[in-house]
Amino acid sequence: MCPAPRAVASAATDPRTGTTMPEPADPRNRLNDLPNREWLKATKSFWVRALGREPTGLDAEAWGEFVAWLRERRGDEAAEQLLEQLVPSFVFSRTPPRGKLKSQHPATFSEADVTRLIELFTKPGGRVLDPFVGTGSTLIACAQAERLGLGIELSEEWARVARERLRDEAGPGGARQELLRADAREALPTLPPDAFDLLLTSPPYWSMLRKKPGLKAQAERVDKGLATHYSESGADLGNIAGYDPFLATLGAVFSLALPALKSGAHLCVIVSDFRHGSRFVLHHADVARVLETAGYPLKAITILAQDNKNLYPFGIPYHFISNVHHQYVLIHRKP
Repeated sequence: MCPAPRAVASAATDPRTGTTMPEPADPRNRLNDLPNREWLKATKSFWVRALGREPTGLDAEAWGEFVAWLRERRGDEAAEQLLEQLVPSFVFSRTPPRGKLKSQHPATFSEADVTRLIELFTKPGGRVLDPFVGTGSTLIACAQAERLGLGIELSEEWARVARERLRDEAGPGGARQELLRADAREALPTLPPDAFDLLLTSPPYWSMLRKKPGLKAQAERVDKGLATHYSESGADLGNIAGYDPFLATLGAVFSLALPALKSGAHLCVIVSDFRHGSRFVLHHADVARVLETAGYPLKAITILAQDNKNLYPFGIPYHFISNVHHQYVLIHRKP
């Protein structure tokens, strides 16, 4: 019989100063370094995009005063609910502006989101694999979270950008990250077995970026002289014409990654649904099936809300066409 789970303890208070002391991680926790309270929050099935960290600099003092006041007035439990639900939804849901280098890539994701996943599914010093690393967001997050990342990138252009970003943005931990400029299908079989604690990636979105630019792509990419697709390489999954062949090739990549992951390692694959002509494609469901076929049972899906994106009047005033402002984090696990 499994032991009953421990109650989530409230934060302790330092009797000398009256300040809240950090809650230690449960000694039975072998997955991450999070206290039970923080782990509990991360089990919510939706996250507001890029919650980020508490304010720094001069704002930190004001933030600390506000938190102390709220705890005093409402108590720890009520204050915690307000701080974790109401405040972040309106204060911390803005993704930091993309730098000049990162903006060159047509499909990136936020280091804050990546860091949150890394800290949930690994401990400090853990190893993280990204077979579609793009401009290096996963490696930068690994450097900042004191993890060891290995990224694989097909395009020499995006690999160059990733190296520059690691040098300029990752801090001291950047030198410990590894970047391979290669086709993932060739590089993955060369990796040591049972080496990685987490696979975290956002794979190519089929050939959707090859479509004639619509209202959004025209405004956000074409008019700014930015790339609208990944590369011209015939080996690029983003250049596969058929959707079913694309899914089959994507599944093959994840199958090749299986030996490199430790038993029990998680996969976090960030994807979005999309429209293809008049059809709305449930891409997240298709990718989840591909991952299960590759040997990774589905464990959960977390919705990543993106409340900071621009709205475009698709279809107005004739038809309803959704602005897709969320992504899916598909959470699978190697048996």
